[in-house]
Amino acid sequence: MSKTYDIVIQGAGPVGLACAGWLLQSNPHLHLLLLDKNPSDTQKISNIDQRGIAISEGSKLLLETLLAWPQNSPAIHQVNISQKSAFGRATMTRNEIGQDALGYVVRYSDIYLSLRHSLERAKVNYKNFDWQFNAEIKNIYPHMSLETCLIHAEGGLFQEQIANDQHHDYAQTALVGWIEAPDAPKNQAWERFTSEGPLALLPHHKGPGHLNMVWCAKPHTNLFRMGLPAIELMAELQKAIGSRIGKITQIHDLRTYPLGLNVRTQIVKDNEVWIGNAAQTLHPVAGQGLNLGLRDAATLSGCLTPLVNEPKELRQVSLNLALQKYATLRQSDRKTTIGMTDFMARVFATNLKPVVFFRGIALSSLEWLPPIKKALARQMMFGQR
Repeated sequence: MSKTYDIVIQGAGPVGLACAGWLLQSNPHLHLLLLDKNPSDTQKISNIDQRGIAISEGSKLLLETLLAWPQNSPAIHQVNISQKSAFGRATMTRNEIGQDALGYVVRYSDIYLSLRHSLERAKVNYKNFDWQFNAEIKNIYPHMSLETCLIHAEGGLFQEQIANDQHHDYAQTALVGWIEAPDAPKNQAWERFTSEGPLALLPHHKGPGHLNMVWCAKPHTNLFRMGLPAIELMAELQKAIGSRIGKITQIHDLRTYPLGLNVRTQIVKDNEVWIGNAAQTLHPVAGQGLNLGLRDAATLSGCLTPLVNEPKELRQVSLNLALQKYATLRQSDRKTTIGMTDFMARVFATNLKPVVFFRGIALSSLEWLPPIKKALARQMMFGQR
């Protein structure tokens, strides 16, 4: 007879790994099954996605509880926001909100491996934890009973997903890579809004003079850019970002991926729950996708923790109540973050003169009204509380 579990997590990306870690920290005797589509060998994973991802101060604090914070993660002390060929400029600094940093930049592969290694180190303390590699979805159901909670954390990228309740293709791709700009100020990030989408330059793990690039535009535009000689592409990028970062001297590791919004309205159904990209896939304009997913995982683990001590005959009812509590707790943060990201992705990707004018007013207002700027910064750092 197949063994059954208290909780099954389908998907072992950063959000699934973090959720497993927090659940086991609070419940060392938990019968937990983690289904991982990847092999146990991490060599392949270390060579995957090297793009830099913005991680908030709140997410850093969460990851530190798992001893999973990647050390080579440069801090962002200042963010410079502007729009190309139009007025409107704002600057956010760490001093304005009294934090060590506005955020950090972590390579996707680094955060993935840090969480994986953290769980591998702790696994010896969890006798009822099973971690199955090269796993498929069909492996789930023999391991479930009426009291088992199934956590979906197998989100993936936008183009891989089935359309959910709120689905929108932004008709954009992100051209990602990294550049060398020897005179670029240390620990600064740039968000530049253009007629086809935002352009972000972020600190890079190689240190000063190196920047991660995320350049959003129409698919045919980024396809054209991919085919340009490096010197011509650097000239295009320099024209788009301006002179404040200094001269761009090299550009590396270019690739593209499509951008879209894909949101489940109902994140809880019976004994199933969806978190991270399985619940919502966002445009990268505000760098909120993984941060929102980590807050999902942390909140869910807190809601499920008391269930382990429940008598078996009460556990199904308690599980349903716990999942409904989770959905209620996540409602405000999800709605605010999804709405803010979608609004920015749509409004900051047009050349209509009235929109461009009001964009400029909005950006300038951040400088004129510090309380609004502080509230926006704290939302991006810690989510809706």
